[in-house]
Amino acid sequence: MALPAVAQTPPPRVFRMATSVDAATLDPHATNALFTFLVVSQVYESLTHRGDDLRVHPGLATAWRQTEPTRWRFTLRAGVKFAGGEDFTADDVVFSITRALAPTSNYGIFVDTVVRAEAVDDTTVDIVTRVPDAVIPDKMTRILIMDRGWSEANRSTVPQNFAQREELPAVRMANGTGPFMIRSREVDQRTIMVRNPSWWGTAAGIAPAGNITEYHHITLTSDATRVAALLSGEVDMVHVVPVQDVARIRANPRLRVLEGQENRTVWLGFRQDVDELPGSDVRGRNPFKDLRVRQAVAHAIDVEALRRATLRGQAVPTGSMWTQFVNGWDQGTDARLPLDRDRARRLLAEAGYPQGFSVPLDCPVGTYDEACQAVAAMLNQVGIRVTLALHPNAVFTQRIRRQETAFYALSWGVPTFDASYTLRAIMASRAIGGSASWNMGGYSNPAFDALIPRIDAEGDPAARRALMVEAHRLHNADLGHVPLYHMMIPWAHRQGIAMQHRADNQFQIRDIKVD
Repeated sequence: MALPAVAQTPPPRVFRMATSVDAATLDPHATNALFTFLVVSQVYESLTHRGDDLRVHPGLATAWRQTEPTRWRFTLRAGVKFAGGEDFTADDVVFSITRALAPTSNYGIFVDTVVRAEAVDDTTVDIVTRVPDAVIPDKMTRILIMDRGWSEANRSTVPQNFAQREELPAVRMANGTGPFMIRSREVDQRTIMVRNPSWWGTAAGIAPAGNITEYHHITLTSDATRVAALLSGEVDMVHVVPVQDVARIRANPRLRVLEGQENRTVWLGFRQDVDELPGSDVRGRNPFKDLRVRQAVAHAIDVEALRRATLRGQAVPTGSMWTQFVNGWDQGTDARLPLDRDRARRLLAEAGYPQGFSVPLDCPVGTYDEACQAVAAMLNQVGIRVTLALHPNAVFTQRIRRQETAFYALSWGVPTFDASYTLRAIMASRAIGGSASWNMGGYSNPAFDALIPRIDAEGDPAARRALMVEAHRLHNADLGHVPLYHMMIPWAHRQGIAMQHRADNQFQIRDIKVD
């Protein structure tokens, strides 16, 4: 007798990934930080999507075009629902872009030229800019879309004031259109996500190879603990691999190392907008206001030794504030001041600090703290007596956002792959960057600032690149910041996992396949 066919339910596929830093918040517009975006972008989606090839692809928008020099029109995907069951419409896009423009948003750099968003109809949105902006589709890859009704019901119509540690429901809850939903969250420990059964991409055939049904995002701040968890099989992947462990992991036949240069640069920032340097033993003066002192810092650092010994080769020394992946990079602006500690000591003496001075250096735990330790030791050799202060990432970010630091190290990626992102957010005066500014040291150069509106308005790609190179030259002459190196990003995972290494240090769980 023939038996009726029984549908086979695919077995659950759990993927456990350990990294060094947790998301600081689930609010998708509160803090523009790599690790936060890595979590929230699994739940929320954007109009455009940056794929594994690092190109811009359709996301919640299926098409876009520049209808006027200052107007972009986006055609929205029909039939999309939020995880809570709400319909996705143009009103949600207008709400989310307006939210990203709010003073408490840290995503203003992605809407820096935007005047407003307008709903043409339920499936069409216009983004109006104050100047022509050729990279709006790139910028929209980072503006995650929230449901207006859910946000209003949960008292989250404006982004969390992250610097002031404000608590909103959107900080700990999420309701997106993406392929995953938050099932549970233990801050700084573990976030568990499960597949969104109503995700539009399943029916559309998006990410057909991906088979993960449950994702565990695990925070293990200790390098040794993270590696031990991978070796024991407790986790399937480590996102931040300690440089000293790369060779050992590569030699293990059960494991695989994926590596490549990241689109991210580590640099030093100086507090330059105050008359007395906080935390220093110098009274009534700020050494970092003097170009000679900033030059002394640059001459004191042996970046090649940093690359070779401290980072075990996992770095690319640079004099540029952005990588070669970025539109606006130029070989001529990628030159460092040479290592010359005698010159550094002479410059300090000329500036009025023959005995040097003391200063605290703030640095986050878990990504480049070893480099910070090495830099502190190098600066001590020329008389800049550095006290290193290592902070958890969330604390570090809040400190620099509140401008509580005198001297700091920061890594900075360029998710738009266009130099205007760094020019405006890091190098331009804080008045230009506004709420989107990460220029926490207060560097300011009027000649540099005058180039920003020219870059914004320039429609010719070659002329625009030339202006960005000129702005970088001005900044380098000032040493507004001291670039150190571009990061390498080794990932490691067990055998039986298919995923693509990316220069933006991001991945989408929806695309990963596990055996």
